[in-house]
Amino acid sequence: MADAKVIPFDDDRSRSGGGARPARRRTGAGGSGRGDGSAAPVSALPGAQVPEQPGLLSDGSPEAGVADSGSREPGADAVDAGRSPAGGWERRIAGGLAFLRRRVTGDYDVDEFGYDRELTDQVLMSVLRPLADTYFRVEVKGIENIPSDGGALIVANHSGTLPLDGLMLQVAVHDNHPAERHLRLLAADLVFHLPVVNELARKAGHTLACAEDAQRLLEMGEIVGVMPEGFKGIGKPFGERYKLQRFGRGGFVSTALRAGTPIVPCSIVGAEEIYPMIGNAKTLARLLGFPYFPITPTFPWLGPLGALPLPTKWTIQFGEPIPTDGYPPEAAEDPMLMFNLTDQVREQIQHTLYKLLVQRRSVFF
Repeated sequence: MADAKVIPFDDDRSRSGGGARPARRRTGAGGSGRGDGSAAPVSALPGAQVPEQPGLLSDGSPEAGVADSGSREPGADAVDAGRSPAGGWERRIAGGLAFLRRRVTGDYDVDEFGYDRELTDQVLMSVLRPLADTYFRVEVKGIENIPSDGGALIVANHSGTLPLDGLMLQVAVHDNHPAERHLRLLAADLVFHLPVVNELARKAGHTLACAEDAQRLLEMGEIVGVMPEGFKGIGKPFGERYKLQRFGRGGFVSTALRAGTPIVPCSIVGAEEIYPMIGNAKTLARLLGFPYFPITPTFPWLGPLGALPLPTKWTIQFGEPIPTDGYPPEAAEDPMLMFNLTDQVREQIQHTLYKLLVQRRSVFF
């Protein structure tokens, strides 16, 4: 018996306490025990023949294609089921039904401005996201310049005949910021006079472009977006594309100074070409109560098809924030300071627009 070898078996303690999680298999020169409660492979005595076991080779290793029951983690089947397409669809359907139930019962929150965060995240963003990601292929730069918490005022150029740039800016901030922050846009009076559009704008977090509402939102720690060019920017002819219009009297600077929040310049390239405006039917615009009535190469000649925007390639870049918390409270009443800060923001946006245009390979790619 001098040639006999000692055969190690699992310690009885590893098989007691069925509620404990099985230990991992240990490997090494001195041990071949299994932590799953099964016996370790028996080493053959010299000259002895090992009986064959189903699913094992003569050396004790599993055959190819045969699963090792001891190597599968508990609950793995449930995880696989949750990752399967069927499990994903079940969760989506359940979430959709729960959303509809809250809508019907009125069990959802709306803030004092009419902003419905759940509707925005679940519905409006889901509708706008394919337009931003697939159709316009929006590329976002400088998102780190938007603070992770606290208020900030984003000031952007405005263009495109229809205000799609504001909506794409809203998606860009939410989907690219690490904190998934929501942008609260300041909109013109006309937006809140149009049926259906009025309700959707309120639900999406837009509010009237007035200093009082903007200051309240900033003091609440919200990210507020403003496009000071207004209708002068969005309705300018195609020949004046990417040339910033007048920024008004600097009301947005005064609001940021009062709230003590930074100003983040933002430049948007690609929106100018979605509806190339080659004419303006001013008489028809006055009859309809619009600031302009655009004439493009496709509208109104192609009817509803002409209202389809061209699939241009967009770039949205957020510039270095301009701090305002170092100024005294009375600085908001200083017209020279407001003029200088307004001009600084405008020049930074214009310079970035030119830089992005030089870097752009094509309008559509």
